[in-house]
Amino acid sequence: MKVSIPFDTYKLLGDLEIPDHALGLVLFAHGSGSSRLSPRNQFVAHYLQKQKIGTLLFDLLTEEEERTQDLRFEIPLLSERLIVANQWIQTKSTLPLGLFGASTGAAAALTAAAHPKSPIQAVVSRGGRPDLAETSLRQVKAPTLLIVGELDHIVIELNRSAFEELQCEKKIEIVKNATHLFEEPGALERVSTLAAQWFTAHF
Repeated sequence: MKVSIPFDTYKLLGDLEIPDHALGLVLFAHGSGSSRLSPRNQFVAHYLQKQKIGTLLFDLLTEEEERTQDLRFEIPLLSERLIVANQWIQTKSTLPLGLFGASTGAAAALTAAAHPKSPIQAVVSRGGRPDLAETSLRQVKAPTLLIVGELDHIVIELNRSAFEELQCEKKIEIVKNATHLFEEPGALERVSTLAAQWFTAHF
C-alpha cells in the first residue's frame, strides 16, 4: 500500500505492507544513495512479510535532496525524520515496532532508537555504519543485531567498535563469504533469516 508521510512542508513516499496476524512492524532506514526501491531492502522486506512481520519502506530524503547528495551523511536529520515516521505509524498501527537500517541508515536507526521516548523494540543493521551514531550508541535500549559481510573488512571493524559502545542486549553476526552489498549467492537470504529471527524474538 502506498503511503505519504507528512513532514513540515513536504511529504515522503512509502510502501506499507502488514500481513494478517502480524507480529510487529519494521521501518526500513535506507543508506546513502539508496531508496525505498532498493532491491536488497525489498528482498528482506518480502521475507519478513512471509514471517508475519509488517514492513514500511520509505525515503528519508526527498528526490531533490537525494540528487544533491549533501544530506546522505546528515545522521541527525535522517534520524529526526525516522522519529517522525515512528510517530506517524503509531497513529496507524498498534503493532510493536522495529527498525532495519543499511549503511548510513543504520546510524539513523540507532540514533532514533536512542530517543528517550522511542517505541522501538528491536534494531537490525545490515552492512551498516553504526559508528556514525556516535554518542547515541550508549543510549540505545532496544536489542540490537549487527550483520556484516565476512569480506567487508573495514565495516567489520567499524561495527565491532560500535558494538563495544552499545549497552543494550546486542549481537554481531558475520555472514560468510559476503561483501558489503551481500550480492553473493545465499547472502541476502541469510541476512533475511537473521533479521526475522531477531525481530520475532523481541516483538
